[in-house]
Amino acid sequence: MSTVDANRVILTGENSVIRLSNNDSDSFTTNATFWRILSSPGGPGHVLYLKSELTEARWRIYSDNIAMARWLQSTVLGAINAELLDLTIAVTDARFSKSGDARDFWTERLDTRDEEIVLSWYELGEPFLVHTQPNAIPGRPYGMCTVLVPALGAYSDDVGRAFRLKSATHSD
Repeated sequence: MSTVDANRVILTGENSVIRLSNNDSDSFTTNATFWRILSSPGGPGHVLYLKSELTEARWRIYSDNIAMARWLQSTVLGAINAELLDLTIAVTDARFSKSGDARDFWTERLDTRDEEIVLSWYELGEPFLVHTQPNAIPGRPYGMCTVLVPALGAYSDDVGRAFRLKSATHSD
């Protein structure tokens, strides 16, 4: 028996994340949040929100659809991370491509006029489903239905400066 969720769908797409910390906490030294949006009020597109030691602990935003990136910042992502509610953070125009599959590895690549960033996930585990209702977490007005694919490893390369992670998650 299937159940239809009565909540309004505001976006569909993928959100792949790489997070790194020196210990098991929410204080990340690297936070790379990549989105491939198929449908949203800001339209379709790609965006990477990146903050790390490689960016001098400042947020950088790369997108091929600035309206979508700003919409995501002011709604869903801003509800999760208040730092990203700052719409004065510059958005750099970028071209995006992908390779791999959800069985073995996944790579997202972006190119700007001055940079190339590669995010890769590998040693992918068994997918699992997460479903939360709006307001289930105080201050988070959006619900979520997502399939998470855990990765035992991840890799990022930003202008020749690389870091490796022990674990990460890729979601579709």
